[in-house]
Amino acid sequence: MTASATGRFDPARVAQLSGRFTPVTEEVDEVSLVVEGELPAGLDGVYLRNGPNPRFTPIGSFLYPIDGDGMLHGVWIEDGRARYRNRFVRTPAVIAEERAGRALWGGLESMITPDEREVGPELAHTFRDLPDINVVRHAGRLLALAEGACPFRMTPELETAGRETFGGALPAGITAHPKVDPVTGEMAVFCYAMEPPYLTWSLIGPDGTVTRGPVPLDGVDEPMMIHDMALTARHLVLVLAPVFFDLSAAMSGGSLIDWRPDAGTRVLLIPRDGSPVREVSDDAFWLWHTVNAHDEADGTVVLEYVQWSRLSLGGSGGGPNRSSLVRAVLDPAAGRMRRTTLDDARVEFPRVDDRRIGTRHGQVAVAFDSERSPGLLPGEFDALRWYDTGTPGTPSRTWHGGDLSVGEPTFAPSPGHAGDDRGHWLAFATDRTDDSAHLLVFPAEEPENGPVARVRIPVRVPLGLHGNWLPTEE
Repeated sequence: MTASATGRFDPARVAQLSGRFTPVTEEVDEVSLVVEGELPAGLDGVYLRNGPNPRFTPIGSFLYPIDGDGMLHGVWIEDGRARYRNRFVRTPAVIAEERAGRALWGGLESMITPDEREVGPELAHTFRDLPDINVVRHAGRLLALAEGACPFRMTPELETAGRETFGGALPAGITAHPKVDPVTGEMAVFCYAMEPPYLTWSLIGPDGTVTRGPVPLDGVDEPMMIHDMALTARHLVLVLAPVFFDLSAAMSGGSLIDWRPDAGTRVLLIPRDGSPVREVSDDAFWLWHTVNAHDEADGTVVLEYVQWSRLSLGGSGGGPNRSSLVRAVLDPAAGRMRRTTLDDARVEFPRVDDRRIGTRHGQVAVAFDSERSPGLLPGEFDALRWYDTGTPGTPSRTWHGGDLSVGEPTFAPSPGHAGDDRGHWLAFATDRTDDSAHLLVFPAEEPENGPVARVRIPVRVPLGLHGNWLPTEE
C-alpha cells in the first residue's frame, strides 16, 4: 500500500498526538538554562530521554507507543549549571521524509509504504525504522532503541551515526529494554520477530562484543510482543503475556495486535550460562515494565513489575484495565508463580537504582496517577511515588505535581557512594497551564518533599517514554 492510500485516519483523534503528547519539530540548543533552586554539586553528567515524536503529521494509523520517530532530549549538568539539546534520530526514513517535506510511511497498522518513485529502490516498500523507545549507553556506544529492531548509534552530542548491528552479530536487532549487569558490565538483550525464530536472546560483553547468541527460544511458534525483561545474577527473565501479532488481520483491515487471555501468561527463566530454560505460568496478565529481579537460595526467582489485567493497545480489547505493583515468586520446580499485590494504585514507569539490577534493591520509583487531576490523557501522570519494597509494611511516599504532568523517574547516584542509595531522582515534567517543560531533581532521602531544583527546558518535552542518567565519570 502506498502513501496515497491514507484511508480515513484522523491524527486529531489520537490522544497521544495531542495535549502534552503533541510532537515537537524544532531542534534546539540552549547553553544556559534557568534553574529554580540549586542543582546538587555532585550531579555531573547528562540526562537523556527518547520518545515517539513523528517528524511529520502521521498518515494511515498511529499506534502509541510503538509508532513515531525517535527524538532525544538531553540535559547536561555540570558545576550547578545546565544546558539542553534535542535531536531527531535521523533514520533513512526520516531523511527521506525531510526531503519530501511530508510523511511517506504510514503507521504500523496501516501497512502504508512509499514506492520507488518516492524514495528510490533501496527504501521502496520497506518498513521504517522506529528507534523511539529508549536510550542506553554500553561499551562506549550510545544507542537509541526500537521496540524490536536494530538500534541506532548516536554521538555524544546526539547526531545520528547509523544503524548498529554489533559487528554484524545481531542483524535483527534487539528490543528496547536491555539490562546491564552492574557487576560484570555484561548487557543482556532479547529480540522478537515476525518470522522464525520468533524469540531470541543474547549477551553482549562489556567491550561491546556479542559473547552468546542470538539463541532461539523453543516453544515460541508465532510472533509475540514482549516489551521488557529482567535480569538476575543467573537468569534472564522474560514474561510472555498472550499478546500475538496477526499480520493477516492487519493486511485485511483488522488489528495487528491479538490479545488471547485463554493462553495465560508464561515466564521463561533463561540461564545465562546456556543451561536449559525453565518455565512457570499463571492466569493471563500483561506487563509493560519490570522493576527488578533477583535469585533466591532455594532456587526461586523474585520478580517485581507493574501488572495490567490486559494489554490496551490498538484493537487489543476493551473494558476496565487497572495497573498494580506486584511481586511474583517464580518457582520453576513447581512450574508456578505466586503473585502478591504491593500497591493497587495506577502506576507505571518503575525504576530502581540501576546499580541494584539483578540483586535486592532499595527504593522503587514510579509515575503515579493520583486521580486528583481531571482530564489526564491515557499514559499521563500527575505524581511520583516511592516504595521500599524490601521492607514489608513500609508506607509509600508520594509527591503530587499539582499542575505538572510527570514522566518516568530515573536515579542519579551520588558519586563516591557506591555502597548506598544516596543520590537524586530526575524526571521531566510539563505544566498543563502553559505547556512549559522542566527537569525536576528530587533528593533520594526525602523525595516526597519535592524537587530541590527545577531546570526550565526551552521547548516543551512531549510526555513519554524512557531515559537514563549518564554520569560524566563513567
